[in-house]
Amino acid sequence: MTGFFITLEGPEGAGKTTNRAWLAEQLQKQGLEVVLTREPGGTPLAEQIRDLLLHGSDEEQMDSTTELLLVFAARSQHLAQVIRPALARGAWVLCDRFTDATYAYQGGGRKLPVERIALLERLVQGDLVPDLTLLFDLPVSVGLSRAAARGRLDRFEQEGLAFFEAVRHSYLQRAQQWPERYRILDAAQPLAQVQQSLAQLLPEILKLSRG
Repeated sequence: MTGFFITLEGPEGAGKTTNRAWLAEQLQKQGLEVVLTREPGGTPLAEQIRDLLLHGSDEEQMDSTTELLLVFAARSQHLAQVIRPALARGAWVLCDRFTDATYAYQGGGRKLPVERIALLERLVQGDLVPDLTLLFDLPVSVGLSRAAARGRLDRFEQEGLAFFEAVRHSYLQRAQQWPERYRILDAAQPLAQVQQSLAQLLPEILKLSRG
């Protein structure tokens, strides 16, 4: 059996985690096994790397290439321990961010060469790509305002407006590049309306999973 791999992408404050839980509940009502996970993280070791990525070190600034390598180190562990085994047994995997986020944050935001990211993607993932990517898009100012309301900002959330504009641009560019994989949702809407849009997508998602 082969499962179905859905990634939920978007900037800070887009509501990915809340909507992931809602989507999981709808899929479980269909009798499907659903695995909820996130990146960076998803395993005990990868979560330790996540903590390092989000909070860094008080003693030194993290180099952008170091950041990129840590992201893929966490992803490699995550794939080996969680994602590949779940897909192999026929489960649906809903992952809060995946490699598109790396292209958006480390590529768009940090300005690292796309070729460098692509090389690591091939090394770590082989030919594995998500079956479907849901992009929760919203204006940067709205997302940052929501993130600030949650409390203490992490290392990424403390970046400036230009960084997040570049992240959003990179996401939208990738959605345009791979329209067969991406579905864009307007995350600036109230939560109920976003979930209504997801509900309208659900029949298409189930159809896609059946090939």
